[in-house]
Amino acid sequence: MKKIALGICFILAGFAYNASAQVRINVNIGSQPTWGPVGYDYAEYYYLPDVDAYYHIPDRRFIYLSGNKWVFAPALPPSYHYDLYRGYKVIVNEPRPYLKADIYREKYGKYKGWYGKQPIIRDSRDEKYYVVKGHPMNGKGNVNKNKGNKGGKQGKGHKKN
Repeated sequence: MKKIALGICFILAGFAYNASAQVRINVNIGSQPTWGPVGYDYAEYYYLPDVDAYYHIPDRRFIYLSGNKWVFAPALPPSYHYDLYRGYKVIVNEPRPYLKADIYREKYGKYKGWYGKQPIIRDSRDEKYYVVKGHPMNGKGNVNKNKGNKGGKQGKGHKKN
């Protein structure tokens, strides 16, 4: 009987561990750039159909073709003349999507030229995006109002200025 109870405890502990790990992995709003599209609590890559390039959010690197080689760089080449704030971004939550570039070109090529047709994080007034570095409201509002409070009292109904 003790062995069965112990086995059940281990199984339940494993489920609890997996559930908490999923929550941490599936939210990266604070890591997304201000030019990213709104509406996604988690995004691994953005596909940029206008320039046929990718942006890997965790590494903050662009991935684009140069000749027949994929280049990983902190910025797009200046020759692209691409406005990240106006260009359309497709969320891709798949490992190394650039290795299936033909699929993404075919599926999302219709979004080329959709400049300014997608709401972006910088312009959002949803408080969940205030945690994004560079957002005009970063550090303001009620998001995480008790975190970082350095000794000041802050109870219910008090707004941090």
